[in-house]
Amino acid sequence: MSSPYATPTLPGARDAHELYLRDPDVVGGDAAELLDDTGRRLVVVADTEPVPAAGGTLVPAAAAVAGDLPVLGVVEPCGPDTLGSAAFRRAHGVRLSYVVGEMARGIASAEMVTAAARAGILSFFGTGGLSLARVERTVAELAGQLDGLPWGANLLHNPGEPELEEATAALLLEHRVPAVSASAFMGLTPAVVRCAAAGLHRGPDGRVQRATKILAKVSRPEVARLFLAPAPEKILRKLVAAGQLSAAEAELAALVPVAEDITVEGDSGGHTDGRPLLALLPRMIALRDEVTRQYGYDRRVRLGAAGGLGTPEAVAAAFALGADYVLTGSINQLTPEADLSAAAKTLLAAADIADFTTAPAADMFEIGARVQVLKKGSRFWARAQWLYDRYTAHSGLDELSPADTKKLETEIFGATVDEIWARTRDFWQDRDPKQLTRAERDRKHRMALCFRWYLGMSTRWATEGETERRGDFQLWCGPAMGAFNRWAGPDIGAPGVVEIAENLMRGAAALTRRDAAVRLGVDRVFPPVRYRAASAV
Repeated sequence: MSSPYATPTLPGARDAHELYLRDPDVVGGDAAELLDDTGRRLVVVADTEPVPAAGGTLVPAAAAVAGDLPVLGVVEPCGPDTLGSAAFRRAHGVRLSYVVGEMARGIASAEMVTAAARAGILSFFGTGGLSLARVERTVAELAGQLDGLPWGANLLHNPGEPELEEATAALLLEHRVPAVSASAFMGLTPAVVRCAAAGLHRGPDGRVQRATKILAKVSRPEVARLFLAPAPEKILRKLVAAGQLSAAEAELAALVPVAEDITVEGDSGGHTDGRPLLALLPRMIALRDEVTRQYGYDRRVRLGAAGGLGTPEAVAAAFALGADYVLTGSINQLTPEADLSAAAKTLLAAADIADFTTAPAADMFEIGARVQVLKKGSRFWARAQWLYDRYTAHSGLDELSPADTKKLETEIFGATVDEIWARTRDFWQDRDPKQLTRAERDRKHRMALCFRWYLGMSTRWATEGETERRGDFQLWCGPAMGAFNRWAGPDIGAPGVVEIAENLMRGAAALTRRDAAVRLGVDRVFPPVRYRAASAV
């Protein structure tokens, strides 16, 4: 019988150690193992005669050559360390195009950052919600231990406390933090522009080099455009006048984007706009290309994907969509390195993909910002919403009905309003006394500060594992947590942050290879990519 295929050609050298997949329509069970060996180059060939449905055979390259078998295509090596952008890996000195994202209140802890950095993975310390003294202490510790390794810290936009944002930026620069994740920004501020522009200089090749690399986390095109463009002249002039930038640094800042890495955040735990990554990332890629042409940049801004990444399938899809790197966040709360109580981790590990909702955010309570949190096993979301409904309906605590006041004190605060105000006053006296001055003349602001006490304490109770407040734990997460739990299974123990990264990237590489084989005609139901716990590796 004559072959229906074109004249056979064998790509590259005829290496006898390369294995070939024979007859793509009926590949045997060993095909999955070969494809999951992500460093092996495979060639898919087809028999010239019909073969039994029992399965095809795997033959060395020499046998394929001797049999003059038609070649349908090549499945190239695709390891975890080849996914994503090589430029990203070079720029940050990392092994994987994978980022461990910041989680506020130090949940993304120094231990987490250290473990990731020593494995060649970029990770960010979560500064949000911490005192400036705590941030400085931890950043100084990390700077001393991780010199020359990839790591960073979070700069969180803080419209209610701009002085804290500026002080955080100053200490990150003082300790020469190599990378800064700028998150929750709705516009550019002097603090984030200062981080981006400080230390700019020209390298030996004449190209502009950065002392601090900015990864801007965005979910809106209009905000992304600000980070893709050069820093505004008005802000640069202000920073030069204040002695926070040199004229030379400001001149160079006008030639380069504010950030050369932009993390496109889809629906995620914590602060989220709830936008699907499948729609958002292509829009950002087109915007990136448009702005690059507009300003004539000599190198491409890298775009990462975040939000909803809890399985190898999701990670592989993000890379297939065009992501230069991926970022995971809430799933890392399950790790021993996360500064979160065992009780909170138990709740997270039991979640499925529908066990989440949104609730008012503590840091932007007055403007109605929301965060995605765990719903199952916690009353926080309902109580936080109850507080926000009262805040929007009344001008002060004195307008609450007797029934509402009783509920507030007995069910939510666990103390009288006067006791909570005393604790709130002590906190803001140290943190930002201007808030108290405003509260004295604005009853509604005083009410907001009291309500924010509960929202803030709910995260502390979760971090510290306050048993009596277990039902009030505020845990930032989304459907990716449920997807990860279902994929990894209940028997993985306490997965380390590096173990999770390795599993997701290894699985994504194997799936990418399987997809390539399917496109070449391999038609088989492959077994699922399994999670490998550290004890089983």
